[in-house]
Order: sequence, then structure tokens, then C-alpha cells
Amino acid sequence: MLWQRVVTALVLLLVLLPALFYPSAVPFAGLAMVFIAAGAWEWARLVGYGPRSSLVCGLVCALACVLAWTGGLLTYSLTWLWFIATLVWVLGGAWLLHGGVPAWSALPRALRMAIGFLVLLSAWLAVAQARMVGINFLLSILALVWAADIFAYFAGRTWGTRVVKRKLAPGISPGKSWEGVWGGMAGVMLLAAVWHWADGSFQVVTPSLFSRLFDVYGWIALLALAALAAMSVVGDLIESLVKRSASVKDSSALLPGHGGVLDRIDALLPTLPIAMLLYSLW
Repeated sequence: MLWQRVVTALVLLLVLLPALFYPSAVPFAGLAMVFIAAGAWEWARLVGYGPRSSLVCGLVCALACVLAWTGGLLTYSLTWLWFIATLVWVLGGAWLLHGGVPAWSALPRALRMAIGFLVLLSAWLAVAQARMVGINFLLSILALVWAADIFAYFAGRTWGTRVVKRKLAPGISPGKSWEGVWGGMAGVMLLAAVWHWADGSFQVVTPSLFSRLFDVYGWIALLALAALAAMSVVGDLIESLVKRSASVKDSSALLPGHGGVLDRIDALLPTLPIAMLLYSLW
């Protein structure tokens, strides 16, 4: 229901915004860890584990985050991890989208859970390090995903249903179209140009992802931004595929009116580590 969506969104903002803008990165990293652990619990349920085993998987994921944190992993350059995560998302994502639900279901359950641990833990490390880089930097990554989703929706509604109907992955997510993908990419490029201009005009201390890419690669950076927008769609599709294999509509009911945690962060799972890979390559 609409009121549930609104109330849940307001509660999330009241929790997330103070943590995001706190001078230290610690509160936001801790809050993100809670969401990632909840995502691991949902993932375990989606791949077929029972209630107790799913809870254990969530706790194991949280423990892994704590060990990485206390072990100082957040202070190291993790280019190797971002590279592995990028390969998993690009190559594995292409294979899964081609093979569909049967290909995913054919994998051993333990392997499917291990993949979930990898993508969730790498996403947490990426978002925590992005916050350590700076608020403006992290916000630009989040805004990229939001813009890709919003522009894709309106482009898909305008051209994907009224003019032509080129479905992106009808067997996984019938509502998505190629027109939506192109619209999302265009929206991200527009956002990047405006944000880059704002960074320069207001002389921000910590540049955004957009400004960093433009400063290093010039307008060729638009290609990298288009790729990030495309990977956000891949994240959305892969989560839809996992849910379809479990024959469920939402990953859980943790967020009333919004579904589960994975339903909210699916597009961020590939985008965050790939964005950090681009950052670390500088």
C-alpha cells in the first residue's frame, strides 16, 4: 500500500541520513553492515535454505564484515577484490541472463550461497570505502543508480510501450525494455555533466565519481558511466532471476511496502564495486 511505502521510506531516511552525514564513516558503515547481513539472510532463503540456516548465513555475513573491519581491510587498496567482483558480475551476469532460471537453479545450493556472500561482502566493503573517500563521492554513486532507474522507467513507459516493444529479458523481468536501458544511460550522462559542473562551481572538497572520471578521461568517461548504468540494470535482473527461481515476488517483507532489502539494493550490488575499481585504478 502507498502509505506503507511512504512511512517505510521516511523511517529509512531518518535512520540513513544522520549516519551518512555524520563526520565519521563508522555509523554509516555499521548501518550498511546490518542491511548487508539482512540481505544475506534473504539470499539464503531464496536459494532454498530453511529459517535457521538462513539466519546463520546472515550472522556469518555480519561476522565476515566485522572481521574485515577490525582487521583493517577497509584501509587497504582492494583493487584485486573490485576486479574479481567486476569479473563475476560481467561474465557471470552475462552467462546467467543467457541461461535464465534453469542455469541458476542447476548450480549447487552451496555455490549459489557462496556467490551471494561474495557479492554482498564486496558491496559492503565498497560502500564503506566510498563513504571513507567522501560523502559527495558516495552520493554520486548512489545518485547514478537512482537516475538510471528513474530515467529507465520513464523512457520504458514512453518508448518501450507506446512506440516499440523490444523487451530486455522477458523471461526474467517482462516490464523492462531496451528503450529503458538507453534512457537510463542518457539520464546518467546528463546527471554526470550537471554534477561535474556543480563540483567545479561550488569548489567541493571531495570530488564526485563523475568529476574524478571526467578529470582523468575527459568526455570518454561517459562510456564508463554508461557501463555503470548498464550494470545497475544487470543487478536488478539477476535479483529478479533469483526470486523467480524461488517463485517469490519479493525477497522478503522486511521493508513494508517495498519488499526486502535485496529489492532495494539489487542495482547497487554490481555498481558499487565497479565504481570503486574505476576509483582505485587512478
